[in-house]
Amino acid sequence: MLMNNNDYLKTIESIKSEIKSAQYKAAVSVNRELIMLYYNIGKIINEHKAWGNKFIDNLAADIKLEFPNVKGYSVRNLKYMAKFAETYPDEQFVQTVSAQIPWSHNTLILDKVHSPEQREWYIRKTAENGWSHSVLTHQIEINLYTRQVLANKVSNFENRLPSPQSELAVQTMKDPYIFDFIPFREDMEERDIENALVKDVTKLLLELGTGFAFLGNQYHINVGGDDFYIDLLFYNLNLRSYVVIELKTGDFKPEYAGQLNFYLSAVDGILKKEQDNPSIGLLLCKNKNDLVAEYALKDMSKPIGVSKYKITSNLPEELLNQLPSVEDIQKRIK
Repeated sequence: MLMNNNDYLKTIESIKSEIKSAQYKAAVSVNRELIMLYYNIGKIINEHKAWGNKFIDNLAADIKLEFPNVKGYSVRNLKYMAKFAETYPDEQFVQTVSAQIPWSHNTLILDKVHSPEQREWYIRKTAENGWSHSVLTHQIEINLYTRQVLANKVSNFENRLPSPQSELAVQTMKDPYIFDFIPFREDMEERDIENALVKDVTKLLLELGTGFAFLGNQYHINVGGDDFYIDLLFYNLNLRSYVVIELKTGDFKPEYAGQLNFYLSAVDGILKKEQDNPSIGLLLCKNKNDLVAEYALKDMSKPIGVSKYKITSNLPEELLNQLPSVEDIQKRIK
């Protein structure tokens, strides 16, 4: 039987996929075993708290004598194990949630996050997005949980989108957005900010969150022979919809919502396919009056959210090389 070239290539790709899947599962399995080992050691240490701090000092020394080439059992790490076991008394939670991320990420969350709800959220987001240690540190330091989960978000998604897309759209929003990778200038205009965002589009995608694919800036659409240009156009693979983002350097004004509503109508009429959900608009302003924004969105026909954005300082140098590429982000959400 002659070998068909296309069939052969498909077979090779299938085998490669199986190998990668097995490698990932093996890595997760190894990590889970290590996390559970540390957790069980932590429980034993906590059972003997009455022996005092010298117990941990002696334990670290004795482990080093028995396993001289094995790392991970310093006094500091043994104390982390005890804290880890004390913080998460539910072993099932550790097996199914905490064990999905590396030990260094778990200790970082132990150090920097104090609410049980926030700890679980950061663990799940780290596993979902594959954040490196530096990226996780950055997300905690810029209060991602507060901006994405606790923020009082202004949108009409609930009334303009079907469930569950409306809930997912609200969860995707942040307020404010932090564009701290843009060099700040007092005289920055909208196009300056837009160009800076596009220049570092990978970092922009990281801030926007999971599922965003960048399609272009000053995206040209023609309506009835007239030309219009959208500031930033994305497609969100989780929402299965186009996302139109408009940037404003000043306070929110009701007329901005009308302009964005028109752009969304045009995108739905020109770009949207049958399988796509309704396009979503996000209006980013330096400041906003929530009540004014709510009234402005009340009678808009298209789903629109309004958030503030902040431009602070540059990202730490050590974080720049830790960010995932656009391709990596898109692979994780397929």
